[in-house]
Amino acid sequence: MVERIEDLNLPNAVIARLIKEALPDGTNVSKEARAAIARAASIFVIFLTSTSTNLAHKQNHKSITTANILDALKKLEFESFIDPLTQDLEGYRKLVKEKKEKTKKETSTKVDDTTAIATKDAN
Repeated sequence: MVERIEDLNLPNAVIARLIKEALPDGTNVSKEARAAIARAASIFVIFLTSTSTNLAHKQNHKSITTANILDALKKLEFESFIDPLTQDLEGYRKLVKEKKEKTKKETSTKVDDTTAIATKDAN
């Protein structure tokens, strides 16, 4: 388990990048404010994970699924997060699928090239 409460915090670099992307250029955020945002984000993730876990256990599942997370958001009254999250998830799945297809295609091409070279060498 966790030895220190600070171990639950999200990485500072990730939080700093998210803050920078969310705010207009030229906006400064104090170190203390970044720390507060990081802590709040960490607590939110823990709270969402805990609620999702409880929902999964009620369905006799050991793993948390996307459906559990979306249901937890609804239960926690964060319905406004569901549509953007669903859209981002669809985009992520599409990207992963395209990457797999590209890798499969490249592997197939390499196998074909290797077979052609082996056939050529055999002749």
